[in-house]
Formats: sequence, C-alpha cells, structure tokens
Amino acid sequence: MGLLKAFRGGTAAATGSGGSDNRASVINARDSARRLELLDDLEQAGIGWIWATDSDGNLIYLSENATENMDLPDGGLLARPMASLFEIDTENPDGRADRSLKFLFAARSRIVDQVVRFVPGAKLDGARPVWWSITGLPKTDSAGQFIGYRGSARDITIAHERKVEDSRMAEFDSLTGLANRHRMNRRIDATLPAFKAAKRSCALLMLDLDRFKHVNDTMGHPAGDALLRQVAARLNGAVGARGEIGRLGGDEFQILLPDMDDRGTLGEMATRIVKLLSQPYPIEGKQAVIGASVGIAIAPYDGVEREELVHAADLALYAAKNGGRGQYRFYTADLKDEADELVQLSEDLRAALDADDLYLHYQPVVRAEDNVVVGCEALVRWNHAERGPVSPVTFIPIAEESTLINDLGAWVLRRACRDAAQWEDSVRVAVNVSAVQFASTGFVDTVANIIAETGIAPARVELELTESVFLGDNEAADEVFVALKALGVRLALDDFGTGFSSLSYLRSAPFDKIKVDRSFVDACTGQDQNSVKIISAIIGLADALGMETTVEGVEAFDQLDVVRGKGARYIQGYLYARPMPIEDLLDMLESGAMKVVPKGPQQFRADRRSVFRRVGVIHEDHRYTAIMRNLSKTGAGLEGLLGIAKGTPLVIDMGGGQLAVCTVARTQDAEFAVEFETPLVNDGAGGLCTRHRVSPYALAAAGVPLTALGHGDYPLAVGAHVDSKPAFIEVATVQAA
Repeated sequence: MGLLKAFRGGTAAATGSGGSDNRASVINARDSARRLELLDDLEQAGIGWIWATDSDGNLIYLSENATENMDLPDGGLLARPMASLFEIDTENPDGRADRSLKFLFAARSRIVDQVVRFVPGAKLDGARPVWWSITGLPKTDSAGQFIGYRGSARDITIAHERKVEDSRMAEFDSLTGLANRHRMNRRIDATLPAFKAAKRSCALLMLDLDRFKHVNDTMGHPAGDALLRQVAARLNGAVGARGEIGRLGGDEFQILLPDMDDRGTLGEMATRIVKLLSQPYPIEGKQAVIGASVGIAIAPYDGVEREELVHAADLALYAAKNGGRGQYRFYTADLKDEADELVQLSEDLRAALDADDLYLHYQPVVRAEDNVVVGCEALVRWNHAERGPVSPVTFIPIAEESTLINDLGAWVLRRACRDAAQWEDSVRVAVNVSAVQFASTGFVDTVANIIAETGIAPARVELELTESVFLGDNEAADEVFVALKALGVRLALDDFGTGFSSLSYLRSAPFDKIKVDRSFVDACTGQDQNSVKIISAIIGLADALGMETTVEGVEAFDQLDVVRGKGARYIQGYLYARPMPIEDLLDMLESGAMKVVPKGPQQFRADRRSVFRRVGVIHEDHRYTAIMRNLSKTGAGLEGLLGIAKGTPLVIDMGGGQLAVCTVARTQDAEFAVEFETPLVNDGAGGLCTRHRVSPYALAAAGVPLTALGHGDYPLAVGAHVDSKPAFIEVATVQAA
C-alpha cells in the first residue's frame, strides 16, 4: 500500500458509515499495523533505509532494497559487524579527519549524517564502490541496558563522487596530477605546527626548470605540457612515498619531505633530481633537453612558519640559478633577496656592455706530446664597480634570460677575433656559444660579418657548443651547422660526458673536436676508476671519428700522467696556465717559443679548499677564536691557539649552528690540524657544510626563543657556568693578503 493510500485509508472508521468526511484519518502511536505499513512504503520508495545492530555491533536489520545498487545477494551483509563493512575516509572532501566507525560504536555516540564507504575488503563479487550517509542512535531496553543501534541510511554515491572530484580538482594540478599551490600551502600549514609540538624537522625543496621557456617557444605549448607531465612522473619516481610533490604553476615545483634534516641525504636527493630531470624527453618524435635548479630549506633551522620557510627555499633556489643552474643550494642566513639582485644585475650588465666594461681572459690549450700552445679559449670577465668580480656562471644565465646574450656573444666573438690577430697564425681562438645565441635568428650572419670585419682566417675560429644546442628543432640546428661549416669555422662539443652524450650528436653534427669535461679529470686519480675508463672511451671514440680531443681541468702531474697515458692529444688546465689577460698571454707566447712548461702539485687533492675565516673553537667549557686556513670533508687546518696537544677533543663552530666534533691530529706552534668525527658534505655551492646543525628545539629548551638559526655562535651549553681556567692561549694571526 502506497504512502498516499496510507493517509487516505480508513476514512469510514474515522467518520462513520456514511463516509462523507474527506479528512484523512490520523495514524496514532497505538496503530502499529498502519505505522509498519507506512515504514514499508518509505523503504520501497527509496527515500531512505532503516538499519539496526545488536549490542555487539552486528548488523541485524537492513532495508531489503538497500543493497540493490551494490549487486549483493539478499542478506549478504546481515550478521556481520557493521564497522567491518563500512569505513570513514580518513581524508574526505570536507578536509575533516573523522574518527573510525568502530570508535563511534564503542563510544555509543550519536551518529548524524556520517559519510561511510563500503569497505573494499568486504566486497563480494560484482559489488561497486558505494558511499552512504548514516544516522543512528544507541538503543537501550527498559532496564537501561544497551541493545544496539537503530538508524537510517541513504545512498549518496553520485553526490559524493562529484564532491570528491570537485575537491580533487581544487587541490590537484589538472595537467600533472600533482598537488597544486593551495594543497601544498595547506599541507605545510598543517605539518609545521604539528612538527613543532613534536620537535620534528621537515625539508622543503623548491624546483625550477631551466630552459623550459625555450621548449615552449621552439616546440609549442602542447610540447611544453607533455614535458611537464613527464617531469611530474620523474619526480614521483625520485621522491616516492617520502614526501608530497606539488606544481605551483608554470615550471615551478615544490617537495615537502617530513623528518628530513640531514643535508648530506638532501644534497644526494637534490643531485639525483637534477640529473633525472636533465635527461632528454621524447616528445613528438623529437628530444627536448632541459635542466633543473633546486633550493632547500629545513624547518626549524631555516624557518618555523610557512611564509618564512618558503621564502628561505625561494632564496636558496635563486642562489642555485645564479650559481650556474643545474645545481642545488641550501638556504643560509646570509643569502640576500636574489630576485631584486637579478633585476639590478641585468641592468648593470647591459650598461657594462654598452660602456665596453667587459674584458676577456685567455687560457692556453697545449699539445700533450711537446707542450706547444695550439689554441686559447676566450673567457669573458666582468669586474662590477660595486660588487667586484662577477662570475660568468652568474651573469651568463642572466644574459640568456634577458636576450642580452646575443649582444654579449657578438661582443665576445668580435673581441676574441681582434685579439687573436695579434698572435701566431698557428694558434686558434675558441669562443663559447650559448644555446640561446645559437638558436637565434641571424647567428650565422653575425659570425660571418665578424670574420670579414676582423680579417681572421675562419679556420682559426673554434666555436664551442654544448649539447643544449640540440634542444628543440633539430632540422633548424642542422641548417645552422651546415652554414657554419660553409664559413670554414671549426666546431667543438664542450662538456662532453656530463649530459645525455648521445652518439647521434656526433653522427649528425660536423664537430672537429670533443672536449672532455673536467669532472672526469677531478676523479681520475681517485679510487673510482670509472672516470679513467670514460676518459679513455671518449678519446678512443674521437680518434675513431677523426676528431680531436681536449681534456679540460688538468691541475696536477698525476692527472697529466693519466690523461697522457690514455692518449689525450690536447690539454687545458691550471697545470699549464690559468686564464690571463691578452697582454700576459702575448708576453708568455713571445718569451716561451710557443711552449708552456707545466707547473703545479704532484698530486691532485679534490676536497681541500683554501679558506680564511674566523671560527669558534670549543674545548670543555671554554670558547676560543681561531682562523681556519683550509678545509676538507675530513678535516681542517687552523691557526691561533697555543698549548693544544695531539689527540685533544674539540668542537669547531663554523657558524649558522654548524658544530663539527673533531680531534687534533697534529700541531706546530700556533697552527694545528683537526680530523672530523663525521665528514662534511657538499653544500651545493662548491663549499662544505655539516650534515646536521644545532637544533633550535635544543636552544629553546635552554631558554633561547624558538626561531630560525642566524649568524650567531652556538656553544654546546647555553648559559653554562664556567669555573675552570682556559687551557689554551689565543694569539694574533697574520691576515691574508
């Protein structure tokens, strides 16, 4: 009997036999039969269902048609624990993290419009994902004993799935599937306070793709979108379940890594990410090559609030990009706002170029068999009026971003050709060419005009290119190669072995020379013999293809012996000469009969760096000041303390919360050397740093306000009472020139 009939039925009973009263008869509380009929109509109409459990939480009643859309057999859910059949999503579209259904039943709490999902593990064959909204009240008998739950339910699957999808679209990037900026901000905002209370750390990585704009410009936005999707897949593979990855927009990405503060581990991860993202991307039958830069900040060391931590990671990212790209940097308290610095530096570079304030240095390339100079590489230099010398790895990327690279590249080529006219015709001049410059319209005409203008023989001009020139339109690149060879200039493939190093480059491009990157030379005398094998393989490949080979970065005689032994024909490095002004080069060539005698150390030490800075030396409960003169991963040389004995345990405070536990290895007067208990790690900027730092949580426990680490000194015990006398004597040191 339907719901309307239930209200209209029984009129005679209410009005008498005449039946003239059309009022609906009232269903009162004592009319059990009509109430049950009403309940049946309600269930059949699908407006809602009724459910009940016993005192143990087992489902003892459920409306018959409740499971029709689930394709379950009749009674398939009855007599089973309801808490095992349905679960509450730990993260629902509303952002709530509700307690489990089992907890609610055990607490005998009232349940109101609770969204539950049919448990996948409880599915029977053919069952589909289902979400219900349930309401229920605990039921007691006349004696006050709990006898179970009584409640209602309704299917909200369609509405819930729509809500989930809307939530996903609001929190995830539609292109890559990664978290978007809103979700990352929310995750960081939730993580930092929780970790602060638990005294835990977390790292934030900011990533920016290098040369991505060039892909969009040369291959089109669809290709750029395809590349971003591949980037997301590679990041997921590199990070996995260790953290959450977000795309903030454009080519900017962010990675949140809980419980990470080891800068050695973070540096290794950042290096893997940079290498992984720098491998070629197959897109529409072509290959796109980009790079990546990474900035790293760690809470609570570099910030305890989201804005502070994100700003620190941003500054570290800018420092990585300004340091030459394809690198990572850790945040340090002395980093300035690099965004403003970039704008100002770009304007200053343009002014310097207009005023002819740039200059060139030249580094000779010698023949290995007799040390005769066969060429010189032109290296652009900039001595800023206020900043002093600015590294090319800083201002070249700035020039590329502002398209100033075309004017800068033309200036370098013109000046180099003019200078080369002053030395012997047998000595060539090599000039580096940016990928942006190579791809620009009119590049070949610029080269031709400069050669004609300076009168230099084209065969004396060597253009050094990196693999990045193959980015984008390969057909256009091939046309440029053909045009350059028609001019008669030489082509060299620089930094070979550090990128993708595809042999197809050597097959398709008419290179005259391959330059072996110095990174292999740095490692060729160490325990890792793979670098020696790579050097040998590159030289053998070049010989087989009829190309010359120049090995870069030779700084010691043991390296020279290795590369000569592997057949290197030409060598470039500090062992022969550092880059020098044109005047010094001409004097050297005229006085040395075109030969350079190698001078330098017998053995190469890659990890020792000359430094000169004040550090703290902590011994027991006293702090001293000393000068650090050199630093390696395993130890340091210092000066400024008398009375230190070999074997004395010390702690070196290198600033910024960096405390290195060490032991004195040797002493001589006021000089002493120490060995670190834990080796230092690469800081991403060519320097070294400790893996861990003084925890701001430890400082807070000692009474220091919880804040990011600054420049200050950090003794082992804050506010410790000192009773003993100093064991050593501080002496003045001679300042470095």
